[in-house]
Amino acid sequence: MCLGIPGKIIAITDAARLMAMADVSGVRREVNVACVAGNDLEALVGTWALIHVGFAMSLIDEDEAARTLEALRDLGEAQEALDQMAAADEALA
Repeated sequence: MCLGIPGKIIAITDAARLMAMADVSGVRREVNVACVAGNDLEALVGTWALIHVGFAMSLIDEDEAARTLEALRDLGEAQEALDQMAAADEALA
């Protein structure tokens, strides 16, 4: 399964290489925007995209980005609870 993390495109860093800076939950990283690039790369600045292994795979709106981030946070909390349960089971074994 592939997991895309919402990130906001904040700047074009290298137009020739189709590279941009994205803010992914407060972490900035350079991503390739070839999959979502149109004729005007600067139009991507301020938009949200699903980021997967350094590539902006698709554009999404801000509401979808917020819902996806919330779901990922919830999954993280669920995983933390599962990890704690597993650790407790190991301690009792």
